[in-house]
Amino acid sequence: MALVDQERTKVILEALKNIEYGSLTITIHDGAITQIDRTEKTRFELRRSSAKNQRV
Repeated sequence: MALVDQERTKVILEALKNIEYGSLTITIHDGAITQIDRTEKTRFELRRSSAKNQRV
């Protein structure tokens, strides 16, 4: 089992705190964290025009 130092733990926790939608990928090589990738999604509320929704 890999030991995680405070610096890497802090980076991971900050990435998790600041993401609303998305994913966090932690890459490990030889038992050590070597990379953290954060993918964040921005979601927009779907607005439909009332004219498009009305049947003629």
